[in-house]
Amino acid sequence: MPIATPKQKTTQRIKMRIHKGDTVQVITGKDKGKTGEVLRTLPIENRVIVQGVNIRTRHVKPTQEGESGRIVSEEASVHASNVMLYSNNKKIASRVELVVEKDGSKKRRLKKTGELID
Repeated sequence: MPIATPKQKTTQRIKMRIHKGDTVQVITGKDKGKTGEVLRTLPIENRVIVQGVNIRTRHVKPTQEGESGRIVSEEASVHASNVMLYSNNKKIASRVELVVEKDGSKKRRLKKTGELID
């Protein structure tokens, strides 16, 4: 019987259609329905950090003498498949399609509304 080896972590970047600064809506999980701005993308893990979504509290010990410990709340990452781009004009979440313009440049467009993002 072969010995099971632990899964290797892939270091290959995943091409993401969600970029930093985009407005997204969470479509599944405990924060379903919340919208927020993407603060950071993690393309190797295919995850995004969204403002005000998936809040975690962390207890920080004092580092210097006389300083007191504190509780820090910060956003944890969410898998990119659990968010959709959100149109602020139409108030609707939509998938993204890549469109090649006549001059050869690539643009992102929302499928439901036809609104160009870049």
